[in-house]
Amino acid sequence: MRELDEMYLDKPFYGSPKMTYWLREKGYEVNHKRVERLMRIMDIKAIVPGPHTSKPRRENKVYPYLLRGMKIQTPDKVWCADITYVPMRRGYMYLVVIMDWYSRYVIAWDISNSLDALFCMEALEKALARGTPEIFNTDQGAQFTSEEFTGHLLQAQVQISMDGKGRAMDNLMIERLWRSVKYEDIYVMDYADGKELYAGLTRYFHFYNTQRYHQSLGNQTPEQVYLGKGGNFFAPPPYPPRGREGEGEEKKEKEVEETLSLT
Repeated sequence: MRELDEMYLDKPFYGSPKMTYWLREKGYEVNHKRVERLMRIMDIKAIVPGPHTSKPRRENKVYPYLLRGMKIQTPDKVWCADITYVPMRRGYMYLVVIMDWYSRYVIAWDISNSLDALFCMEALEKALARGTPEIFNTDQGAQFTSEEFTGHLLQAQVQISMDGKGRAMDNLMIERLWRSVKYEDIYVMDYADGKELYAGLTRYFHFYNTQRYHQSLGNQTPEQVYLGKGGNFFAPPPYPPRGREGEGEEKKEKEVEETLSLT
């Protein structure tokens, strides 16, 4: 499953047929149905235009996409949330993150060993305790379309936006975060269990928010942009400088931003 996760980060447009061919070339004896089942467990799907989006439960309301053509130029204008699969030495977990779209600031996160809505609700409550966005954007997954989740947002007077069919670019900002956290921390540290993972992600997200500079943010950190700080902030806990901040990644990031009309 880790092989699938790494390939998905590198080629998110690969669906289960291409993943199957790729795994067979690497010597794995797998068929299409097994790969399809593993991708469902990992909650990953090819990022392509069309109907390959997360499916809400039929009884849950799906909200319209509100970000089309919008220029997002200030913090707290739009928050976004997503879930990703996290491999560990023993088993796996799921990670949910709520991020400020403009600054990349990770406002709240949580982990769970199942894809229920509870850990998403806990992350949302932590995020709303810190502030309130104008718009909250997610995919159409059952966790985000649940009445409890959307009701909490409506009670806070937040507009709800959901990615729709044919909107393959909508989620790429947070997909960029998944690349960072996995290549700079999760794959490097190879956490043994959920306890280690939680402690490690606590350190990493502090590092990401306060020390990881982004060329597309004017060589500032997400915290500096989100909170308007000038660069002097409380020193984060020690973090191993094993991440990679390649120019190629930043160039790709800038291209995504231009496509999404963020500049």
